[in-house]
Amino acid sequence: MRLYYLHGGSRKWLSSCLQTAGFPVLLFPLIFLYIKSKPSMQKNDQSCSFFMEPMVFVWSAIIGIVFGVSNFMYALGLSYLPVSTSIILFATQLCFTAFFAWLIVKQKFTAFIINAVIVMTLGSVLLGINTDGDRPIGVSKAQYLLGFLLTLAAAALTGLGMPFVELALSKATRNITYSTLLQFQIILGLFGTGLNVIGMLINKDFQAIPREADEFELGKGKYYMIIILTALTWQLASLGSLGIILYTNALFNGIYTSVLVPFTEVGAVIFFHESFTGLKGMALALCLWGFSSYFYGEYKMMNKVGNNDSTHEETEKVENET
Repeated sequence: MRLYYLHGGSRKWLSSCLQTAGFPVLLFPLIFLYIKSKPSMQKNDQSCSFFMEPMVFVWSAIIGIVFGVSNFMYALGLSYLPVSTSIILFATQLCFTAFFAWLIVKQKFTAFIINAVIVMTLGSVLLGINTDGDRPIGVSKAQYLLGFLLTLAAAALTGLGMPFVELALSKATRNITYSTLLQFQIILGLFGTGLNVIGMLINKDFQAIPREADEFELGKGKYYMIIILTALTWQLASLGSLGIILYTNALFNGIYTSVLVPFTEVGAVIFFHESFTGLKGMALALCLWGFSSYFYGEYKMMNKVGNNDSTHEETEKVENET
């Protein structure tokens, strides 16, 4: 989205809407799965089993609205911040995800998880120490600070939404299938997009889009290409996050999202020629330290579980022999 802002884009509601507006593309695989499973459903008289349960539908709608608000905050914050700063700030959603996961789904904490949360919070604080060093051209100090606070607020809302996704999926009485995930993401995207479309209508964004496309520095064609690719990319990323939460938990999804920070940092420096200050480097190092701490803790825990299982098997073997 930063590419959109760098070359003349300025519609905040539009850039927010793009984060959920790609959901119609998921209708194609969903229809395919429905057609494929229809004969077996008719044979077993289970036509309703394909569709998500009403309670899961309600949860997906509520979460979609939460993400719709979060997306607008993130889009507005990104318009005032360079990519590298905004991404590291947004990576602090791990801290909020950890807290809300403990509060909502009773996530268990280890010393390694606590260490990861603390050092990532310190990394975020480091970014706020110097508000003048990496401000984009034309952005005032007040706007930079506003972008900083909005991005943190967006991270907090996203951190709240992820454990709610885990809770919603755990409340299902039927097995969650790939088609259920697609429906969940479609409803989430529908309500999130609906919220942003209302904002676009009030702000008269639809009338401004053709004019903005004509004035876009990279050309009209690339303007629409950026919009389409942004919507598709966000949709694939969101669907991947749902899958991670389903098969692991919301906290691991926060870790996975934060792992992308170093790659985005390098991309921002290479493609957008953004400065990489010393404080930003220290913040990134703290993020990497947090990631390493989490994964090392998980590695030790898996080894401990494996050793306990081996000891239990050996004990049973000895008892059987005697």
